[in-house]
Amino acid sequence: MRAEAPAARSLRGGQVLTVLLLFGGYAACYFCRADLSVATPLLVEELALHGISHGEALVRMGSISSLGVLAYALGKIFLGGLGDFWGGRRNFLIGVGGATAFTLLFASGAGLPLFTIAWLGNRLTQSIAWAGLIKVSSKWFDYSSHGTIIGILSISYLIGDAAARQWMGMLIQHGYGWHALFYFAAAVAGIFFAANFFLLRESRTQTGHAEAKANPLSLFSGSETRPRDLKSLLLPLLRSRAFILVCMLSLGCTIIRETFNVWTPVYLRDYLGFSMSNAAGMSAVFPGVGAISVLATGWLSDKLGANGRSLLLFLGLCATAAALLLLMSMHSSTSGPLLPLIAIGGIAFCLLGPYSYLGGAFALDFGGKQAGAFSSGIIDGVGYLGAVMAGDSVARISVAFGWQGVFVALAVVSAVAAAGAGWLFALNARAAAQGTHLP
Repeated sequence: MRAEAPAARSLRGGQVLTVLLLFGGYAACYFCRADLSVATPLLVEELALHGISHGEALVRMGSISSLGVLAYALGKIFLGGLGDFWGGRRNFLIGVGGATAFTLLFASGAGLPLFTIAWLGNRLTQSIAWAGLIKVSSKWFDYSSHGTIIGILSISYLIGDAAARQWMGMLIQHGYGWHALFYFAAAVAGIFFAANFFLLRESRTQTGHAEAKANPLSLFSGSETRPRDLKSLLLPLLRSRAFILVCMLSLGCTIIRETFNVWTPVYLRDYLGFSMSNAAGMSAVFPGVGAISVLATGWLSDKLGANGRSLLLFLGLCATAAALLLLMSMHSSTSGPLLPLIAIGGIAFCLLGPYSYLGGAFALDFGGKQAGAFSSGIIDGVGYLGAVMAGDSVARISVAFGWQGVFVALAVVSAVAAAGAGWLFALNARAAAQGTHLP
């Protein structure tokens, strides 16, 4: 026992450092993502100075957002799996470093063409960071703690998003323009890129510890060995009904999540009458409340066992649909600003905790240590293909039908996704009872 205690302490120290580095680096990526959302009202005003109407300016900014999401989705699908071949650490560093460089490029520009190029580059490089994070996590932590660990890491993007919006709101309040928001985001990302470059390690075996234990129900071997080829990773996943269903659930959930990420400041500004700085700061309610949900549901899913995640996903999506219908019924003239903010917080709590399982703990359940990055990339990538609609399409719906029309459409998406989560629960329950691989 005396010989084991220092080794256990060394492993725990390495795990804590790994979590801190991954957490900080991925949170920094969201500074380089929230900046466009927060700056959109300012950019719309600047476009108005060049003779573009408010509605047309919203559609153009929505188009940039949608193109960025498309690049993000394609990057996750086709590039995220590179982490299974060359290591998750490299994926993660490319993601954080690319976010830094392209955010600086955006800040240096003053026109829609350069904005578009910079945003596409930003989202494309960021697309492989999460798969890298998942790959590194699979090599540092046993499968029995994946729900808790990925839950902790998942709040990195929520806390990063919330902190970015609060601090950027303060910058706006002190008179800074949109350029300053992007320079600030790039500085934060650059600091965490340097920290991860010097301190992050790929696996706990590099520090002299035994390999982490993979889920025995995984579709792949529990070994850290490099996969033979792409076919050996792709075919087992595509043959799994449960995996395909998780991809479809990711599509529906990401549409809802990205709509609130992108458009909450505009909704608060145009519909509820908040000032620009207050709209930026108060939009943090969505990721802020979501962080609490992710921690709570991540811990609870580990306690509930093999099928706990799919059960919580089903319950969360049902509640999200109800909360969206409630938000749809609220009118700015009668409800005031407080009730819509509470409803937005309720949606975040019901959705974001269970959503965090999809490209995280579920991805590791399917892919294990050998295909965790590839599994995560496909799940997230399919989700973000659907989230393309959260930019351009939501802008057009809001202009044509108002925000009530947007919330009705999202409630329908949530209800359909809830039905899919119920089916996933049934599939997983049968696999757990039979002790077989995920179906």
